[in-house]
Amino acid sequence: MPSMTGWITSALVFAALASGAAAQEKSLVVGAVVSQTGSHAAAAADYRKGLVLWADEINAGGGLLGRPVDLQLRDDASEAARAGVAYAELIAGGAQVLIGPYGSAATLTGSAEAERLRRVMLNAAGPSVQVHKRAPRYVFQTAPSYAAYAEGIVALARDAHAQSIYLVARDDAGSRETGEAALALARKLGFERAQLDIYSAGTVDFLPQLYKAMAMHADAWVAFGEARDGGDMVKTLKRQGYEPKLLYVRNSADPKFVQRVGQDAELILGSKEYDARFPTPGNESFVKAFSAKYSATPGPLAAAAYAAGTVLVEGVRRAGTAEGAKLRAVLATIEVETVLGRYRVDPANGAQLGMQPAVTQRVKGREQPVWPERLAGERKLLPFPSWAAREIIK
Repeated sequence: MPSMTGWITSALVFAALASGAAAQEKSLVVGAVVSQTGSHAAAAADYRKGLVLWADEINAGGGLLGRPVDLQLRDDASEAARAGVAYAELIAGGAQVLIGPYGSAATLTGSAEAERLRRVMLNAAGPSVQVHKRAPRYVFQTAPSYAAYAEGIVALARDAHAQSIYLVARDDAGSRETGEAALALARKLGFERAQLDIYSAGTVDFLPQLYKAMAMHADAWVAFGEARDGGDMVKTLKRQGYEPKLLYVRNSADPKFVQRVGQDAELILGSKEYDARFPTPGNESFVKAFSAKYSATPGPLAAAAYAAGTVLVEGVRRAGTAEGAKLRAVLATIEVETVLGRYRVDPANGAQLGMQPAVTQRVKGREQPVWPERLAGERKLLPFPSWAAREIIK
């Protein structure tokens, strides 16, 4: 027979295990896969910080539905194929709601597990249209898609009375998707001439593209690609004296672009999905809290993670539960203001419809939003000056 001491020890161990299980059951377990090692680790670091800050704030405020949030993170080592396995492990470990991984490929893999096991996943960092093309029932996009970057610039080109628009995109998934969306929108808005050309990675001479733009008398040049590509384009356009009504380079706000072209970046348009200075709902307090916790200014990925948490909180509160079917029914129809803008999705596939990346214009060395109006305020699009008429900025 076991000794009295052994019996007491066993009872204590059992009690501790039972207490731990009860605490685990009481918590609302939120699972996320974040690249913490591998090639994506540096980029995804801000994403993780945004999630941790969100969970800390919710728990400091008493939790969600009276339950503390237990944020559980897994590392996919920057390999998309491992994301699905990691999410399956999270669900097996009790995760009731999921927040998507960094990158569209990983999101595709992870969302398949969410669908299979009927867990709601908030897609915060998978911008490709491919994620929602299959019309998932449990996956909801909480950040702008690639296609969203087309809306503002095509609208501004129309407002600037451009008659023809030349679109050029790098041969990568994101740039292609954005370019194709811009072409479709330009045709829908009635541009007399609209053309999209795809260039290969490593292209440094954009003279062939310029000749095509000139042949169609394009008065709007719109480019989707990397900052380096945009810099080489601008150099080519300046050498050839091409002066459109509107010149847009997707990543013109990137310091690498500015370093490449110097003051020729002035009055060129670009896009930003997020800026710490944007007057979006809750952004001021988010920036303050993030800066206090991490001694740094939050970037787009931190904001994307935090916005996903904001949507999750509102969805769970309205549904009164984190149970998959009830929560998904709420997330398909609600609208929520976040630091990235308004969450509103297509109920048929969960794709984001409400968030609009800002179109910015560099004025006196500083990027400022000129679209949409809620971010631009009184600022208006300034005309693109001739290369010869440009003044040196001091």
